[in-house]
Amino acid sequence: MTPFDNEGGIFMGSRRDPAGCRVGLFGVPYDGTTSFRPGTRFGPAAIREVSQGLETYCPQLDLDLEDLAYADLGAVDIPFGAPEPVVNAVQQATTAVLDLGLNPLMLGGEHSISSGAVAAVANQHPDLVLVQLDAHADLREEWLGARHSHACAMRRCLEVLPSGDLLQLAIRSGTRDEFHELHSSGRRMDDVQALRDAMAPWTGRPIYLTVDLDWFDPAVLPGTGTPEPGGFLWRDFAAVVDVLRGHRLVAADVVELAPQLDSSGVSSVLAAKVTRSLILLMGADQ
Repeated sequence: MTPFDNEGGIFMGSRRDPAGCRVGLFGVPYDGTTSFRPGTRFGPAAIREVSQGLETYCPQLDLDLEDLAYADLGAVDIPFGAPEPVVNAVQQATTAVLDLGLNPLMLGGEHSISSGAVAAVANQHPDLVLVQLDAHADLREEWLGARHSHACAMRRCLEVLPSGDLLQLAIRSGTRDEFHELHSSGRRMDDVQALRDAMAPWTGRPIYLTVDLDWFDPAVLPGTGTPEPGGFLWRDFAAVVDVLRGHRLVAADVVELAPQLDSSGVSSVLAAKVTRSLILLMGADQ
């Protein structure tokens, strides 16, 4: 039995049949632990819908989606309620994507789902490196009584990441304890050049990129549940993409889009463009 419901929309240029594909998209419409403004359950559908307005060609990468085969497998059939069964369902779905021989690209949904996907990818790639773009550290042990809260996303990821190699780019919000841990661990990179330097020794190792869209400044992406001033612009993400071109990106997620919080729809367009870049990175010859 497939773990996916494929009755909804589809990302531009993709297909349902995974045969011959290199990348497998899937959505997880869940926001059960959202602590401020809900709505990320609508993120995957919004990304798919607005993707139809993008060009297939990316001038930065000089790559075109028309030259790739990639599948949109649909939405994970998740249970309603507590996050633990959802995380388990995400792990099973990601494993199914990997078993098809595809690089998984997950569209959220809130950030709590990432640990399920990371666990599945790390089972196949024990030397996996996790790179986080995020406004928040997400290193709490629990939040509002939940260990699988979106505020604990990286703490739970570290528990299923055998290498323990997590790089967090320019985190700008968190508790005093989280920032003490960030600085003492050496995981926090202040800028893209620092990320490039930190990743240089890891050329050839498998990389998982998790993109919490609140990494971007609210001026360019207001449609997220926990906006944090002082964020980044598209050119900063493009610089990260340039770093990743020299590495082996095997999986990724794009999370925390709450499209109804941005009546302009621009947040969804930016999220879809991030998704396009990641498809091209994972689908091209490396």
